[in-house]
Amino acid sequence: MDKIPADAMVVVADGESARVFRNVGADGALSLQQQELVTAQNVDDDGPSGSAPTEQSPQQTDEATFAKQLAHRLNHGALTNAYAHLVLVADPQTLGQMRPQLHKETLQRMHGELAKTFTNSPVHDIERALS
Repeated sequence: MDKIPADAMVVVADGESARVFRNVGADGALSLQQQELVTAQNVDDDGPSGSAPTEQSPQQTDEATFAKQLAHRLNHGALTNAYAHLVLVADPQTLGQMRPQLHKETLQRMHGELAKTFTNSPVHDIERALS
C-alpha cells in the first residue's frame, strides 16, 4: 500500500466493532491516533441489507447489520467531507459485506483496504501491517 496521507481516516473493523483512527504522522510517516470506538446500534430494529439466508445465525445477522451501519456511517462522512482519504481494514467477511454498500464518493476517497482482523490488535501492529 502507498504511504497513507496525513489526516487520513483509518477504520479497523470486524462484525462487532470498529476503531477509528487518524494518521497524525508528518512527512509521510504513519502514526495512528484512535479517535473513536464504534459499536453496533439497534441491530434488532435495523437489520442487514437485503434478505438474510434462513440458515444464518442471529450473530451473523447482527454482524451483517453492523457492516451495513458502518458502511452508511462512512458514506455520510464522505458526503459531508469529514475525511479526504480512507483506509479500511476489516476481516474478509465484514469487508465483503461493506463493499457493495459503499457510496461512489466513499470509494473515490479510498486510499486502500486490507482484509485482515486487527480490531483487538495493538496500534503498532496495525501500523506495521499498513506500512
